[in-house]
Amino acid sequence: MYSTEKTVQRKETPAEKGLPADLRNSQQKVLVRLDRKGRGGKSVTVIEGLQLPQKEKEVLLKRLKTDIGTGGTIKESALELQGDHCGTIISVMEKMGYRPKRSGG
Repeated sequence: MYSTEKTVQRKETPAEKGLPADLRNSQQKVLVRLDRKGRGGKSVTVIEGLQLPQKEKEVLLKRLKTDIGTGGTIKESALELQGDHCGTIISVMEKMGYRPKRSGG
């Protein structure tokens, strides 16, 4: 049997993608830590716990990189920025509505 009706594809909701539907910035458990392991002694600031779609993580990373003036990338759902910028990142993210916490020493 052949049908002439077009199938309509619907967009996935955030809950279907595995993300909470309305998780505000202030409700996210964001951790900021300094990491040196496996990087040849170089310091990297790691931001974990962001529950955002990939596109929004890229936008956030770009904003942090321009505000701080450093390079960075996204690896395994964590944002990594070159250098020790924990204090700066925490203050910038607080202004954006997040409630980040420093993890580690």
